[in-house]
This record gives sequence, structure tokens and C-alpha cells, in this order.
Amino acid sequence: MQAETYQNLLAHGAAVNLSTRAKWKLAGGDRVRYLNGQVTNDVRRANDRHTIYACVTDVKGRIAGDVMIHAREGSLWLDAEADLRETLGMRLEKYIVADDAELTDVTDDWQLWHVFGPQAGDGLQSLRFGLPGIDVWIPAGESFQPSLPVLSLEEVETLRILQKVPRWPNELGGDTFPPEAGLEERAMDFAKGCYIGQEILSRIKTTGKMPRQLQAWETDHKIAVGSPLHDSGGREIGVVTSTARHPLTGKLAVLGFVKSGAAPAVEFLA
Repeated sequence: MQAETYQNLLAHGAAVNLSTRAKWKLAGGDRVRYLNGQVTNDVRRANDRHTIYACVTDVKGRIAGDVMIHAREGSLWLDAEADLRETLGMRLEKYIVADDAELTDVTDDWQLWHVFGPQAGDGLQSLRFGLPGIDVWIPAGESFQPSLPVLSLEEVETLRILQKVPRWPNELGGDTFPPEAGLEERAMDFAKGCYIGQEILSRIKTTGKMPRQLQAWETDHKIAVGSPLHDSGGREIGVVTSTARHPLTGKLAVLGFVKSGAAPAVEFLA
């Protein structure tokens, strides 16, 4: 990403084409109750003006996927990373037994755009890149011409990393608890009732103990995704999950997991 592009998007905003994301429509009288038993956040807060973010967790409290959820026209609408289309769809279908709920894959039927910045205007409020914006759902055959510059996929990924937003599968996956990735405030509601994995995640909340934590820092060192992190004594204490060149400082912005209690990553990489 060029420095000018970065400064302009922070000052004026930009548009992102997210149409490749997996998308589902959840209908039926039990849709809210059912989905509330599957995700970490309170689905009752989703509406046609506000998108909520949540994780789908397994019985051990680890992340099986993450979704954005909003409600309109008597249905719930979900979107997730494209790689989750098959596995997450199957995971959600699995627990629809006697519920009045029907999950339909609408990935190919809808475009999804995200517009953020002062010129975003009114619409479906959503927080996707650590910046307030709106989601725009449009039937696949219709045209959409945003008034703001459209970011490339590479620019979007750089923005995500600079904003310290975890992503599937880089930071989120089957070996990660939501609190490890810093999602406790954004994606979790501890008062909404039971859901799959809730007992273990509540225990983590109570004890405050996590195996590792997601950290962000900048470095002058050249480091690749997947590289192990070591402390000053040479002990392996973590792994790098995402990197991007900061357009203003020229340093490498890094996201990575570090074992709880270990020294901050910046101390042994700078």
C-alpha cells in the first residue's frame, strides 16, 4: 500500500468488495434462538441497522469460524471467509434438528460491499477493519458504483494487519480460543445464555488464564509468516501469523501469538 493511499483512506474512507465471502440466509421462527445457541455473541442485538460479530466455537471452546450477522426481512443474514463456506455451513446445519430454522447458502446470489469513512453515510452499520462503516448487500446481477476509491485485496489485507484485526485462518482457527485473539469485547457476550463451548470460555473469563495471546508490533527485521518467536534465552514462545509493510514508517507490522507470561514480542524482535 502506498503512503498516500493509506493517508487518504484514513481521512476520507474507501470501499471494499467482499463479494467472495460465504453468505447464508437463516429463516424460520426459531432462527434467533437456534443461532444464539451456536455463536458467542447475542444474536438478539442484530437488526437491519446493525451488524454484530461472533465466533462459532466447538465443544472445547475453540474457533470453528467467525461470522458477521444482521437481521432483515424476517431472516438472519450471515457472512464469513470464503474458505469457511463448506465447513461452517455444515457445522451450522448439523445442529438444526427439531428447530424451525432453515439455512440457505446464498453466496452466489448476493454481492457484499463494505464502505467506511466519513462519507460512508447511513446504512447497515458494521465494524470490519477496526473502523466504523456500512455493509451493502446487492443482488448479484445489479451494478454498484461506490463514490470512494476501491481497495485492492492486498491493500485490504495491509489495512487489516495495521488495524490489528485477527482473520481466519491466520489468527483464528481450530486451535484458538476467542479471548486469545482479543475478541472478548467485540465478539462475546457472557450474559446471553448457553451456546456450544460456552462453559469452557466462561471458565477462561473467570480465571483469566489463557495459553497465549495475540500481539501486534513493528520491527525492522525481515520475518515471515509461520516463523517461530524466541525470547532472549532462545526459548520458543510464539509464532508469527501475519505481516505487512507499514506505508508510513516503512517497518514491518506483525501479528503473532505469544505464550502468556512471556516477554512482549517487540522486545526480542526489534
